[in-house]
Amino acid sequence: MPAEFSSHSGCIIIFPERPDSWQYGGVKAKKAFCEVACAIAKSEKVTVLASFEQYENARRMLPPHIRVVEMSSDDAWARDVSPEFVVNDKGDMRGVDWYFNAWGGLVDGLYFPWDKDNKIARKVCDMLDVDVYDFSDFVLEGGSISADGEGTILTTEACLLSAGRNPQLSKAEIEENLCEGLGAKKVIWLPGGILGDETNEHVDNICVFAAPHTVLLSWCEDETSEQYKMCRACLNVLENSTDALGRKIDVVKLAMPKPIYMTEEEVAGLDLFDGEPTRDTVSPLSASYVNLYIGNKTVVMPAFGGENTEYDLRAKSEVQKVFPDRGIIQIYARDILIGGGNIHCITHQIPSFVRKETPYDK
Repeated sequence: MPAEFSSHSGCIIIFPERPDSWQYGGVKAKKAFCEVACAIAKSEKVTVLASFEQYENARRMLPPHIRVVEMSSDDAWARDVSPEFVVNDKGDMRGVDWYFNAWGGLVDGLYFPWDKDNKIARKVCDMLDVDVYDFSDFVLEGGSISADGEGTILTTEACLLSAGRNPQLSKAEIEENLCEGLGAKKVIWLPGGILGDETNEHVDNICVFAAPHTVLLSWCEDETSEQYKMCRACLNVLENSTDALGRKIDVVKLAMPKPIYMTEEEVAGLDLFDGEPTRDTVSPLSASYVNLYIGNKTVVMPAFGGENTEYDLRAKSEVQKVFPDRGIIQIYARDILIGGGNIHCITHQIPSFVRKETPYDK
């Protein structure tokens, strides 16, 4: 599996519409998704998947150079429902089709059914005309892993060892599946991620590879909080780990923003799911600057504004130091965050690859 910071041939985004995820018909969310798509499209081809009902809206809101493809889904988390892509030394690419069960199935999943989302990976591979490795008996989401492109995978125990994913497998067996499916040689297990993260603490909210043997780590500066203890535990693992090539891990800390909460008006704009509200005004949202997209020539990262403006600027400055040759684009991401994720969660890179020759090319 190539690293996200390596060369891309494109990016996948899903147009939002689910009414219990996106307030007031997703009007603000759609604008934010389009802004992300346009920022990424500055340096790579973007494909937006939209339902039949939303196709015309997506086509109208997006510029012509962004491709819109009709494809049904249950929600808009392209990171988690897209295939992972693996590439060999000849440049041939295949997609890995894991099973998606809405982050926990009937144990603690966030919605049911999820069958449309579970078909996205195979459909995307068909769209790109790439072959598929079938791992449909193994539950995994793209946001739960980060790859360095040199054989190392980052993940969290809180997520991949959760009861709603692969309870029949031991930790060693889960690791074996990761290495087999992704061509990896080593898995670094962090204990957890951002507290309150509905995905059982995906790694992409707490820590991601930004360069060989270099990670961005979301960092809590409030030493009295439970989140500080979690960040410290992750740091301890990283400082005592080496990658698949035996190198020590360099850690770049990105200070977390101040806690962000939904307003009563925002909560009121969401439909109920199964008779229950999906959000409230008392639970902090899992905001993180690590949840960003590393594009070919740009890094697209969240900003939260208001009392977090200073944190926004600090995070942008730190990210620029890590990516001196890429432009840093910050996008006001509150309207993505209140859906349950952020910029990395709604995007999925397609690595650069050599398109296979077909009989029609001869």
